[in-house]
Amino acid sequence: MGKAGKGTGSFGKRRNKTHTLCRRCGSRSLHIQKGDCSSCGYPSARIRKYNWSKKAIGRKTTGTGRMRHLKEMPRRFKNGFREGEKAVSKKTAAASA
Repeated sequence: MGKAGKGTGSFGKRRNKTHTLCRRCGSRSLHIQKGDCSSCGYPSARIRKYNWSKKAIGRKTTGTGRMRHLKEMPRRFKNGFREGEKAVSKKTAAASA
């Protein structure tokens, strides 16, 4: 195995996992002994983010996921957030005007 330094020979002895999957962000960043996530900061209520890393913020921010609710907002705003009624046909609106 080689000498007991930090180099190549000692890498064979590394077989314990320090981090496991985080239930909030899903990444393998939850420290098992400390119990906190190095990626999102779980179990802290606030999501971990730092302004000194703009790239990391961009990877996690709004628009990087599915946006199941937010992607329908522009269309609903355009129609005045109407619900439970039939849309006025553009043909009949143009003919009556």
